[in-house]
Amino acid sequence: MNFKEDIRPISYIKTNAADMLKRVNETHNPIVITQNGEAKAVLLDTESYQDMRNSLGILKILAEGEKAAEEGQVYTQDEVFNYIENKLRKLKDKE
Repeated sequence: MNFKEDIRPISYIKTNAADMLKRVNETHNPIVITQNGEAKAVLLDTESYQDMRNSLGILKILAEGEKAAEEGQVYTQDEVFNYIENKLRKLKDKE
């Protein structure tokens, strides 16, 4: 992050919105928007935002898996494969 370029007051964003959008989409660097000298929001390109959301989703799944393991809610590979095979057989039998 380049503090001189990546932190801007809201008045600057208002008058240069198109340029700021172009900048975040080209550089993928977020811009911190300040109001009365305080950081209030972040302007981020959609690709970086989606990447961040995906990363958070993966971290959530990992945390849930870790919690389940700590609580003893684990299955062997054979148990999982047998469960899946049984489900697939039942689906095939319905056809």
